[in-house]
Amino acid sequence: MPGTPLTPRRPWEGKRVVLGVTGGIAAYKCIQVARDLTRLGAIVDVVLTRSAQKFVAPLTFEGVTGRPTLTDLFSADGAALHVRLGREADVVCVAPATADFLARAAQGRADDLICTTLLATRAPVVICPAMNDRMYAHTQVQENLVHIRERLGYQIHGPAEGALAVGEGEGPGRMIEPWEIEEAVGRALTTQGIFAGRHVLVTAGPTQEPIDPVRYVGNRSSGRMGYSIAQAAWRRGARVTLVTGPSALESPFGVDVIPVDTAREMHDSVEERLADADVSIFSAAVADFRPTDPKVSKVKKDDTDGRFTISMTANPDVARDTRSERKPGSVIVGFALETDDLLENALKKLKEKGFDLLVANDANEAGAGFGVSTNRVTFLSADGSTEPLPLLSKDEVADALLDRIARLLEGVAAS
Repeated sequence: MPGTPLTPRRPWEGKRVVLGVTGGIAAYKCIQVARDLTRLGAIVDVVLTRSAQKFVAPLTFEGVTGRPTLTDLFSADGAALHVRLGREADVVCVAPATADFLARAAQGRADDLICTTLLATRAPVVICPAMNDRMYAHTQVQENLVHIRERLGYQIHGPAEGALAVGEGEGPGRMIEPWEIEEAVGRALTTQGIFAGRHVLVTAGPTQEPIDPVRYVGNRSSGRMGYSIAQAAWRRGARVTLVTGPSALESPFGVDVIPVDTAREMHDSVEERLADADVSIFSAAVADFRPTDPKVSKVKKDDTDGRFTISMTANPDVARDTRSERKPGSVIVGFALETDDLLENALKKLKEKGFDLLVANDANEAGAGFGVSTNRVTFLSADGSTEPLPLLSKDEVADALLDRIARLLEGVAAS
């Protein structure tokens, strides 16, 4: 996700990625893709078509990957270069995928290095289309996309809507952003696990309880922990719904995002979707109380005697009050941010709310809790056992959590 430090980590670390770049204006963005995938620990072989070299230079990709850029089907590396690339690849990604490339791929053409590599590989293939909106809307382009998705099994991501090349206005046809391509590659590397096809429901962020039209009661939660969990679950092949309070973070790629403001709105959104969820993760920092009588107009300082008292009413407990709606056999995970008696309070919450697993962290500890990209957590299981983790990035915590959820799902499947 944007803003996350890029260091070698799964699922990219140690994987071989063939990045095919074709001749569209969005080719310049793929320099960032190649660089980021390399920083995530992948071994990136960039293949440029002849037309792509009109937009970006081979030397640039060599500089960000540390590997030679490949351009020629018949090169000094041998006539079977495409076979080696296809055989060794863990994933092949083509971005931008132009209308011309889509036509050649749909036909099974073998007239350049990237198309022959596609024919030779058995690895997952990720295609990120990019072109003018009128070209994208053309019947033949749409038929080619259907063919490579349904007949060839390629994973299509995008295009997005937005600004196109200069003078072309806006519309569907814009290539998805580099970080989204990187997530799509990550999903292609990990979709064969226990999460594939399952529905994961995540709550995240704060809630905001109105005092008047311009003020609210809330907390400092950024939502980053829940957003990292939602993105990691999608990357593992799940269908993910994120019910989130207000957050400044970019929405996770591929995730169905349901924005809410208040605790009652979050409660209702969760209640509506809980029965369909195989995994439910309650990571939101939900306000325990709300103003009893929010004002319809802004409270003016001059209209008070220097004191302003707010009467508060308890909010519904999103996790506890929706227990009856949980899908039988589903895995339920809770979060506990405490300032005192961390494990004692966390264990009490686990039992009262019927969680299978609880993630506890101390709000007073530096580098954990709200407003930071790291977290130090302890996992509590239903049997009372505890497992403390070292200080990790929230992305790493998300993956560690999903590993433990995977074991619980495997246990349910085996029973």
